[in-house]
Amino acid sequence: MFTSNPFAVLSATIPPAAMQTFVVVMIVLVAAGTLFDVVHKGSAKYFFENWRKSQKKGSKQIGSGEWVSLAIQTGVVDVLTSGEFCNARRRVAHLLTMYGFLIYFITSAVMVFGFPTPATPTPGVLPQLWWLGGLMICLGGYWFWFFIRVDVAAEGGSPLRIMRADLFILSLLGSATLGLIWAFLQARGGSGATVFFGLYVIATTVLFGSVPWSKLAHMFFKPAAAFEKRVSHASGSRSNLPGPADKPETFGIAREQPRHY
Repeated sequence: MFTSNPFAVLSATIPPAAMQTFVVVMIVLVAAGTLFDVVHKGSAKYFFENWRKSQKKGSKQIGSGEWVSLAIQTGVVDVLTSGEFCNARRRVAHLLTMYGFLIYFITSAVMVFGFPTPATPTPGVLPQLWWLGGLMICLGGYWFWFFIRVDVAAEGGSPLRIMRADLFILSLLGSATLGLIWAFLQARGGSGATVFFGLYVIATTVLFGSVPWSKLAHMFFKPAAAFEKRVSHASGSRSNLPGPADKPETFGIAREQPRHY
């Protein structure tokens, strides 16, 4: 089961071209949704205006070597290790979900385009990675949803309370969970595989089609904002983006603990 390409098995009923078209459409929806989000909310305009203002206030000229160093720090600390999270549990849950999503999506695309039918045998590692990515999403996502969210963990709120901001995590969890159930039932010859596949397609469409209303587009904005923040501190100017409260040089570590009144 864990070494079988579920999309190759599906090709017996759905043409590979249809599956490949679906993946392309999802990528287009993400790109279009992100552009719409940028234009509608003015994110890019705000970012560059803020960047120019912060550079004018800077008391120190940054050299090319320091620019490279700041870019590397941003990539390693803020992007690859999610250093903006002070809470260790929140960071671990975020990393599990983030890397799970990347593994899950990339392996799905590779299997759909590179090994669409049983006639093109799939290397066993790809389905294994697909299952690993899906399980990482579920582990990190459900951990966050039921135990780490502020209104649940700190305020004792109901984990069933849903807001528009929850659209991304819920659709991601829905896509991964339903996809794994579908693959499991399909491998076992379960009669409900078709139903769960349909639900999987719906959840995946919501995930990639709801970019203007979810937080998916933030994954493209956050690295740029983190880099701008580091540059503004290095140049001596203060960005109006939230920054570390105690030690400007330590990102995601020394911050004030949240106060509850």
